[in-house]
Amino acid sequence: MNSASDRIAAAPTQPVTLGRTRVQRTSVRRTVDLTPAQHRALDIWQRDAADRIGLTRVTGQEVLAALIDQLLSDPKLSAQITRTIQAQR
Repeated sequence: MNSASDRIAAAPTQPVTLGRTRVQRTSVRRTVDLTPAQHRALDIWQRDAADRIGLTRVTGQEVLAALIDQLLSDPKLSAQITRTIQAQR
């Protein structure tokens, strides 16, 4: 028989969990658009930072990741960034 009740009875009985999301185990990419002046200034800052800490280079990825970590853990910095965004709009 191929009735709906037969198909339901033959369906897998694995529990279904709703409301859970799969934990992402890889990095998620974000991009940012910079003006040429911002890009140039960031490049200069990265070279200077590398010299100060004795590295060959400091990548933009390292800079942005460190900034985000600081932003998310420092309430004063978070408030300052929020005010800056508000003032720029």
